[in-house]
Amino acid sequence: MRQWTVDAFANQPFKGNGACVVEPLDAWPEAGWMQALAAENNQAETAFLLKTPDPACYGLRWFTPLLEVPLCGHATLAAGHVLLRELGVDADLLTFETRSGALTLRRSATGYEMDFPAQPPRQIDPPEGLVAALGAQPVEVWMSSYLVALFDSEDAVRALSPDLAALNAVASGATAGRGNVGVAALADPGSDVDVVDRFFAPGSGIPEDPATGSLHCILSPLFAQKLGRSTVRFLQAYPGRGGDIECEHRGDRVLLRGQAVTVVESRLRLTV
Repeated sequence: MRQWTVDAFANQPFKGNGACVVEPLDAWPEAGWMQALAAENNQAETAFLLKTPDPACYGLRWFTPLLEVPLCGHATLAAGHVLLRELGVDADLLTFETRSGALTLRRSATGYEMDFPAQPPRQIDPPEGLVAALGAQPVEVWMSSYLVALFDSEDAVRALSPDLAALNAVASGATAGRGNVGVAALADPGSDVDVVDRFFAPGSGIPEDPATGSLHCILSPLFAQKLGRSTVRFLQAYPGRGGDIECEHRGDRVLLRGQAVTVVESRLRLTV
C-alpha cells in the first residue's frame, strides 16, 4: 500500500501544509485503523480515498492525529494532486464524496481549483475569556463553525501566542463544536496579498495549522463583503512555512485555488 506526503497550498517543499494521502482503497477500513495511521503519520491530516465505478469520483475521509473531521481543504488538494500527478488519473474534473457533500477539484492555470461550501459567519460579542486566551484585543469577533477574531494590523496577527488550552475551552463553548479559532487582518499596504491569517486548532489536536482550506470557507465570504469584490488573496502566516490561498466567493460556494508539491512517496507495510 503506497502513501504520499504532499505540501498543499505551496509552490515549493516545506511550505504550506503537509498531508498524507493513502492510495485509493476498494473498501473503507475500520475507522480505528484509519485513526491509528493518522496518529502514526502525525501530519495535520491523513486523507483516505475510496474507489468508485467512476474513475473520476472517489470517496474521501480526513483524519487528524486526534479525530476524523468533516471538512479539510489542504488534504483534499493533496488528494487531487496525488490522483492527477502521481497516479495519472485522466480527468478534467475530480469529484469527492465527503461528509460535507460533493467537493470538486480541477487543474487551474497556476495549480488547482477546488469548489467548497461557503460558511458565512455572523458577528458576535467576544465570548468571555477570548481576549485573555488570545493575549490581545480583537476589533471584531465572528462565528461560523469556528470563531474568527479580526485584528487591526498584520503585525498583531503575526505576534499572537495564545493560551491554547484556554482558547480550546472558550471556542468550543461558544460554537458548541471543536475549539478552533481563526485570526485575520488586512495585509500591510503594498503587499501582494489582501489578508493575513492564522489558525489555532487545539480542538482538532493541532496547536496551529499551517494552511487551512476550511477556515477560508469562512474568511472568503467575510472579506469578499468587506473588500467589495469576490476574489481575495490570503496568506496563512504560520511561522516558518506559510500557505498561499486564493479564494473566490460565489454565493453558497467558495473556489479555493492553490498549488501542491509531493515531498515523500512511501510504502506502508500494513494490511487493512
